[in-house]
Amino acid sequence: MVCWGKPCTSGDEIIPAEPAQADGGMQRQVSDYTHGVRTQHDSSTAPGRALQKLREGNQRFVSGAAASPTSFRAEHREALATHGQNPLVAVLGCADSRAPIEILFDQQPGDVFVLRNAGNTLSHAEGSVVGSLEYAIGPLGAKLIMVLGHTKCGAMMGATQTMLNAQKAAEGGAPSQRTTLDKLLHGLTPVAQQAQAELAPGASAEEIAAHVVKVNVFAGMEKLLVYSESIREKVKSGEVQLHGAVYDIVSGEVNFLGQHPRLPLILGMESGLLNADKALEAVCDSKALGA
Repeated sequence: MVCWGKPCTSGDEIIPAEPAQADGGMQRQVSDYTHGVRTQHDSSTAPGRALQKLREGNQRFVSGAAASPTSFRAEHREALATHGQNPLVAVLGCADSRAPIEILFDQQPGDVFVLRNAGNTLSHAEGSVVGSLEYAIGPLGAKLIMVLGHTKCGAMMGATQTMLNAQKAAEGGAPSQRTTLDKLLHGLTPVAQQAQAELAPGASAEEIAAHVVKVNVFAGMEKLLVYSESIREKVKSGEVQLHGAVYDIVSGEVNFLGQHPRLPLILGMESGLLNADKALEAVCDSKALGA
């Protein structure tokens, strides 16, 4: 019996640990994958174990013990091409060139299903993002989704400045939007407003932007649950977990934020409320764009 072109198995792959080394045993473990790299012939990985592998990989990256790129060889590329992908995790991250997702988690090709855009944003029901993540947890069998922000994010600073400019505009009118980037930053205004409200009055633009990074991660997690019934149902059943994290581009460390603090409330929302949320957002967008 097969499921979407791969054996119907569950649990985690068996990976025998190497003897502990002087670096505290954070070295990459010897693979016991069928073809030396994760493919559809290997069992899917439970969300807790997938999260642990990301933590361990980031520790290797920070300590300088990450695997050499040459460890991924021609036969591994051929195995992935022939036998298909079976990722540990699906990650929505920022397109910032300083935050290379596979590298900062010390993972190889085939391990991480990656989606990236400016600011790891999900301010609307973007079909490309939501649909791709549904594909990752559906046909590909990933059990963990992560929304990953990072420090010193230009998109979050842009969103903060857009909000502050709007606040200074005459009679509170919305600033003109001439480019797609302007629209993107305007769509992030709610998270910038929330971040500002959570800080002490008089917080600087830099302080607000730094806090927006975390607020935006949780906002993206919530939007995924709002806009995708399949993701919501799989998270509700426990089959899939949705986590947030923030990567520090200076230290290299990832701050794992866990699941959404209001997860039970979000999962308990009726579909009618979810549809109403989408409709309200569409109306607000229409007004903001002068439609």
